[in-house]
Amino acid sequence: MRKDITVAAEPRPLRGKNEARRLRARGMIPAIVYGSRKDAVAVSVNPKEIIRILHGSTGHNTIFNVAMNGETTPAMIVDWQFDPIKETLLHVDLKRIDLTQRLQVHIPVTTYGDSKAVKVDGGLLEVVTRELFIECLPDEIPEHFALDVTQVGVGDSIRAADVPLTGSMTLLMPADTVVVHGVAIRGAAEAAPAAPEAAPAGAPAEPEVVKKGKKEEEAPAEEGKGKKK
Repeated sequence: MRKDITVAAEPRPLRGKNEARRLRARGMIPAIVYGSRKDAVAVSVNPKEIIRILHGSTGHNTIFNVAMNGETTPAMIVDWQFDPIKETLLHVDLKRIDLTQRLQVHIPVTTYGDSKAVKVDGGLLEVVTRELFIECLPDEIPEHFALDVTQVGVGDSIRAADVPLTGSMTLLMPADTVVVHGVAIRGAAEAAPAAPEAAPAGAPAEPEVVKKGKKEEEAPAEEGKGKKK
């Protein structure tokens, strides 16, 4: 999505680690501007302006202006590097954008509404795919895809092909990719243990093992009769 933001970029004639340290000491960071069939140019930019874009609603999909050598050109952030310990921005790559050429971008997915899976079926709503990969003109890059999940019950799903695309947008991922679906809570669908079956009418009340016990008790009496004889 195009924003009315301008980032000033100063040409950087010197390169190397020492020059990068001096830039950061001045509150700037090294950057590269390339693309649109023009030579890559080493520049320095204010990291605060780049971080503000990255943390904005459209993030790295934001198209903004880069002012350099008296000219302004549309650009996007395509790569960046943070210090793993200090978490400060160290470097950024900026790509010039031709507004007449289609771009391939990943767009985040958001959901809204109380899903039937949760509200009625007592299950869960699971977001499986959090970004859609599409191609479109730069001025038509959406901020996000918002999906209404109200009617999604357990066993239902919204797939990539179900997401409405507008303008020049074209889907670049399998159409049957599951984006969100309703699932049952594990264990909730299992049947309760079956109750023991009632004994059929007329059947002996005692199990067969008890009958065997009775026969064994009668054995001594028979032996006694034999001794008297």
